[in-house]
Amino acid sequence: MSGNEFRFFLSCDINLPVTFRIDRLEGTLPLLKSPNSVATDFNYATEERRGELYVECALYIDGAPFGLPMRTRLESGQSFCWSELITLSTKYRDLTAHSQLAFTVWDVSCGKDEALIGGAIILLFNSKKQLRTGKQKLRLWLGKEADGAFPSSTPGKVPRHERGELERLEKLMNKYERGQIQRVDWLDRLTFKAIEKIKERENCGSRSSQLYIVVDFCSFEHQVVFQESGPNVFLPSPIGANELVTVWDPEVGKINPSEHKQIKLARSLTRGIIDRDLKPSSNERKAIQRILKYPPTRTLSGEEKQLLWKFRFSLMSEKKALTKFLRCVEWSDIQEAKQAIELMGRWETIDVCDALELLSPVFESEEVRAYAVSVLQRADDDELQCYLLQLVQALRFERSDRSRLSHFLVQRSLRNIELASFLRWYLAVELHDPAYAKRFYSTYEMLEENILKLSASETGGEDGFKLWQSLVRQTELTAQLCSIMRDVRNVRGGTQKKQQKLRQLLSGLLSELTYFEEPIRSPLAPRVLITGIVPNECGLFKSALHPLRLTFRAADGESCKIIFKKGDDLRQDQLVIQMVSLMDRLLKLENLDLYLTPYRVLATGQDEGMMEFIPSRSLAQILSEHRSIICFLQKFHPDEDAPFGITASCLETFIKSCAGYSVITYILGVGDRHLDNLLLRDDGRLFHVDFGFILGRDPKPFPPPMKLCKEMVEAMGGAESPYYTRFKSYCCEAYNILRKSSNLILNLFHLMAGSNIPDIASDPEKGILKLQEKFRLDLDDEASIHFFQDLINDSVSALFPQMVETIHRWAQYWR
Repeated sequence: MSGNEFRFFLSCDINLPVTFRIDRLEGTLPLLKSPNSVATDFNYATEERRGELYVECALYIDGAPFGLPMRTRLESGQSFCWSELITLSTKYRDLTAHSQLAFTVWDVSCGKDEALIGGAIILLFNSKKQLRTGKQKLRLWLGKEADGAFPSSTPGKVPRHERGELERLEKLMNKYERGQIQRVDWLDRLTFKAIEKIKERENCGSRSSQLYIVVDFCSFEHQVVFQESGPNVFLPSPIGANELVTVWDPEVGKINPSEHKQIKLARSLTRGIIDRDLKPSSNERKAIQRILKYPPTRTLSGEEKQLLWKFRFSLMSEKKALTKFLRCVEWSDIQEAKQAIELMGRWETIDVCDALELLSPVFESEEVRAYAVSVLQRADDDELQCYLLQLVQALRFERSDRSRLSHFLVQRSLRNIELASFLRWYLAVELHDPAYAKRFYSTYEMLEENILKLSASETGGEDGFKLWQSLVRQTELTAQLCSIMRDVRNVRGGTQKKQQKLRQLLSGLLSELTYFEEPIRSPLAPRVLITGIVPNECGLFKSALHPLRLTFRAADGESCKIIFKKGDDLRQDQLVIQMVSLMDRLLKLENLDLYLTPYRVLATGQDEGMMEFIPSRSLAQILSEHRSIICFLQKFHPDEDAPFGITASCLETFIKSCAGYSVITYILGVGDRHLDNLLLRDDGRLFHVDFGFILGRDPKPFPPPMKLCKEMVEAMGGAESPYYTRFKSYCCEAYNILRKSSNLILNLFHLMAGSNIPDIASDPEKGILKLQEKFRLDLDDEASIHFFQDLINDSVSALFPQMVETIHRWAQYWR
């Protein structure tokens, strides 16, 4: 919805019963002086009174009772929380502008007669004639029944002049809960703590004699505005000369019939003969080229759609134009859709990265999605593996459980064991999704059926049954590892005792894991056959979840080390590492090797998974033991004649890897960077781990734009050294290379829009737009170099003493 639109419902159109929830009573219940005293005789004592209360709810329309009153259940004790849903027989369409709800609280613990606690009235429509929604806190008039007259003598809303800081904050909290205030995680947590302190201070400072009842009114998708059925009987108030008037326009958001008619005439089939020979003018050609450069996230305007449709025949030789042309088609028009599909078949064949866009939720046509799959068939196995995670997620957007896309993925997996293994895992993890479990299981079943049919000659060794069993045993292995983790965690004591227990289990009760009966394909590298675990080389990491560090014996005599986690969702880490691997591939295609470390990560469940173990140390550990990065690298690659006393190749590796991860973490908006999740290998390769925050989210306030720490810059000789200049050069070169593939990266993230990855699922559209902003597609290559250099300079300036407030905040980030 654009900023100048106001969407709403009319109350006369809502054929639903009036519904609200009686939430709780706030305040201290007053004590009665004696059991025989009248209900209005209250005495506030220091101790709390126990009562047995219920709330009576009644609807008043224009001052007269309407329908039968409703009662809540009895609540007894010292705190009263009903949280009870009340549904009246009256419907929203029957309400008038002066409809009121009356709430009266009664106590039945005082003997035969019910004691009146108090009452309050609230108008259902506010002064702007909008239906009240969300939580409303009403002050009870003690000793009085709710007065349904209009105007009422027992209004529940506290008058403005009596409201304090707490009332102001509660009103803002109500807006926050209704989504009218933007959510900022770290700021919200600070605010909630401050509000709690204010509440405690006010409660301790003066014991309030007031009682409040909290009522939660239901919310609708849009605001509900009062209007009676039939002609509006309310006469407008006289308007002053300079008064601003809000007008409710029911036509907002609807299609303009004259524009719609013009579009239909322009796209009629009879114009096809004329359009076939049309050529764009110089200005029209420039406009078309500008449109073709739009990112896939950009929505085309009506004029832009018309321009592409008008010159569709002359654009058929431009493969980049097809996805934009398909976006301007009115698919509900059968004839227009038929013509578009015919043109699509004759269009210049598009690239694989553009075919991914056609699998996004924007395109529902089965013919368009089938065309995209036909283009994907041209991709080799290595390229397909780069996109496999997203292609599995794209199954959500298909119109059937056994679609062309699912058949394609299964058929390609039959020719490549790595594709088959990863496809099986990606599908298995999604079987927990209640909305799409059936669809993912259908593809999983198809994969199983087709693999079981394979003969030994087709697989080049083992038959289909043995091949499938080798994949199923991966799941059995992860189940056993989960069981081990539970047993190890239950051991009381430190990490040393837990490690002893781990090795005892592997050598004793679970000794079958030391030597497998049959080799199992490694889940992380399916071409590698593992034959057992080496108990003496296994251990635990010192962290809350105690991840396992396991060494597996491979069939070829080598060993492979993995980390197994239980209790942590690795799907987000899996996505980030997949992107690092893809970007590494894109950079190498342009002959730029930045010595990245895209270690393998595989989520084997919603809260479990494994990752490749890379021998390395955190910068925190290195600085603690060696005082600087340079001293650490000198230990492994000494060279007295070289700068900083380390070999030129090692220094170059360090600088390049710093540049690569600086650019990638900036583009992906990786947050929560500190010296414990920056690791360094003996050969000088720096790499990042732990990607719990991406797409701009960060638990710390004021994160710097680039994730560079002071120690990294000092290891290059400081901000004035030629090595630091070389670092900036690599950054800018990598940034421009990745900008050329921005459409591919944006398309892959768009396909993840329906996934359960936390930082995407919270707001997919916002996340993708944040990613798009990082590419600065409005700049040419030269301007982007200046932009990125300024970005680096700003971030590095923050690491050294300066007196600018913003820079000071960024410097605090690394502390």
